Amino acid sequence: MGRGFPRHPACFRSNARLAQSIWGDLSTATLGQLRELTRKFRLSIAAGDLLLLEGGWYVTHGGLLRLAERRRCTGIRTFLERHLSDPGLGRWVCKAVAYKRPGGRGFTGYGDADPSNVSPLVRGAEMRIAETRAVNRALRKAYGIGLCSVEELGYLSPRPEQSVTNGAAHSQSNNSGNGQLRLRDRLCLLIRQHQLDPALVKRYAADFCGTEELRGASKELVESFINHLADWAAKDRAALVCKLNSYAQTEEVRS
Repeated sequence: MGRGFPRHPACFRSNARLAQSIWGDLSTATLGQLRELTRKFRLSIAAGDLLLLEGGWYVTHGGLLRLAERRRCTGIRTFLERHLSDPGLGRWVCKAVAYKRPGGRGFTGYGDADPSNVSPLVRGAEMRIAETRAVNRALRKAYGIGLCSVEELGYLSPRPEQSVTNGAAHSQSNNSGNGQLRLRDRLCLLIRQHQLDPALVKRYAADFCGTEELRGASKELVESFINHLADWAAKDRAALVCKLNSYAQTEEVRS
């Protein structure tokens, strides 16, 4: 255990409280998985190490790097696989090798990225995404983490042609029948990805949708807000943060 790191029971209680405040009531199985991840890897939801998407836990790039630091990883080397890459098509393949100890055997992982398997929000950054995916896979092998990482997913937001509008399709989407993230998961992912204040995002969402609370808004309005938030965060996060902070100031005036 790293110096100053909370003991497992306290860390799990903190993880469980935060998880249920973000994602609502969790099943016994989901909490059991969280307990094991906390015990074995000391992953922290508050630090952004874990995300719950479509009912399953995913580790983040930051979480893997913090784990590697705690376990005293001695280094990570990355290589561009030029013979497998095609810059003209925006396709990149990278290899990463993680070393757990000096002179020890390295653990290899490969990552690929092209316009077909990255979010539209990060188009043009395929080479960096390929490297991140390779590093994540190498670290997951090195430390025996069976969870997929968030960055290995082929989306951080759905493609425009995949959006759904009718009630039946909405029900399938919320049960991950078409492989998309549920709206709540997409919103949580955006909040984590851009390090936004969840409470202020909820207030902004309710205002955007014209409802007292976000839960009272229609699916179409919520989806429109999430697309709006993702676009603004990608283009000008500083301006978005200023907008969110205005809701904190409004609350102070009311109180």
